[in-house]
Amino acid sequence: MASSSSTSSQNLPLKPIPGSYGLPIIGPMHDRHDYFYNQGRDKYFASRVEKYNSTVIRVNMPPGGFIAPDPKVIALLDGASFPILFDNAKVEKRDVLDGTFMPSTNFFGGYRTCAFQDTAESSHSLLKRLIFFILSSKHDTFIPLFNTNLSEHFTDLEKELSKHGKANFNSSIGTATFNFLFKFITDKSPTETKIGDSGPTLVQVWLAAQLAPLATAGLPKIFNYIEDVLIRTIPIPAWTVKSSYDKLYEGVMEAGTSVLDQAEKMGIKREEACHNLVFTLGFNAFGGLTNQFPILLKWVGLGGESLHKKLSDEIRTVVREENGVNFRSLDRLTLTKSVVYETLRIEPAVPYQYAKAREDLVVQSHDASFEIKKGEMLFGYQPFATKDAKIFENPEDFVADRFVGDGEKMLKHVFWSNGRETDEATPDNKMCPAKDLVELLCRVYLVEFFLRYDTFTFDFKPSVLGPSITIKSLVKASPPSDQ
Repeated sequence: MASSSSTSSQNLPLKPIPGSYGLPIIGPMHDRHDYFYNQGRDKYFASRVEKYNSTVIRVNMPPGGFIAPDPKVIALLDGASFPILFDNAKVEKRDVLDGTFMPSTNFFGGYRTCAFQDTAESSHSLLKRLIFFILSSKHDTFIPLFNTNLSEHFTDLEKELSKHGKANFNSSIGTATFNFLFKFITDKSPTETKIGDSGPTLVQVWLAAQLAPLATAGLPKIFNYIEDVLIRTIPIPAWTVKSSYDKLYEGVMEAGTSVLDQAEKMGIKREEACHNLVFTLGFNAFGGLTNQFPILLKWVGLGGESLHKKLSDEIRTVVREENGVNFRSLDRLTLTKSVVYETLRIEPAVPYQYAKAREDLVVQSHDASFEIKKGEMLFGYQPFATKDAKIFENPEDFVADRFVGDGEKMLKHVFWSNGRETDEATPDNKMCPAKDLVELLCRVYLVEFFLRYDTFTFDFKPSVLGPSITIKSLVKASPPSDQ
């Protein structure tokens, strides 16, 4: 029987996994209402950790019902047990991207795209190599391309502020992100295709239909049962968003000639490659980044003017010394890098990880061992793992310089990318292939922001996909003092 880590030598006591799935139908429904309506996500897990005095527990996860008839999972809610989810020799990740629920492949042109495939499937490595090809071939272009779109984004924010006294950050960064990603993948602007300027809306409509059972709209309590029945009894059929998806697919097929030619050379059918690129563009990249940028701005904003001053001083000094925004200057920004890592630690854009045990396992928390049988579903709630008080000091606090200097040693406990921050993505693992690019884009965003502005004020409120940010003011950068 395999163990989850080398800590098996510590001979932690073997305990039964506590928790209860409740009665059929009733138990999952009760837990689902606690999760969405009565307690909320964090309290749902925290109350059960307290009740059972264990960070490895049995719980039900939504959506349950007819959509996902087996909602039973073993939840890993600490930083010690969570990494078993990255060990592809011990866990399988076939069709578990969305957990106990698998959307119809009709949402993806009838294909199981790379994200739903397990590492043991031969096409997984091949499809992931296509993404690595795009990333490597565009290595020298992404900074200037992203900067062009950011310039339009900042101009848009300033116009909205001037006109309305406030600006919708999420909408503006969504447009900039989609335009950047589409051109990054295809070499053409979406406005040169039938997508036009509707890209973000097309993706959001497509995502909403397939992921609706996993979310709540936050309606008044009186509507909770109605919402639950409507979106978690029968899945929304893919045909309802077919026109949106087809427009994205046709846009990528039309504009992405060179990358699709490369896919065929690699042995991937052109149609399959295109559906995978649409998924990568819309779900992985756009869905992730348009959640991550608002999260980044939220935590930097909450850091206040003192943090803004430290970031702007570091950024302007290094950019001046390195003659611009380039890989050298980005690598020297120790505080800026730490802020990005700390944001990814405290509020990961994708908080869930799922996997099924390939074999009988022993998983270890900090103080006990637990037997898991082959085929059981494992679930990791990342915010609990990366805010583990036995690993991080003041884990609930945003500490901007947490990963500066000796703090870099703690990066192995940051898991946002479906792996440890210190690991590398490969075609043979499930780690995000664009892990390094995402982190660099976040750094570039902060660099361009604080080259333009000294500080800002904002409001935010929770939404289905991260915080909704309203910019209230932007203070233009002070002119440099004479040296």
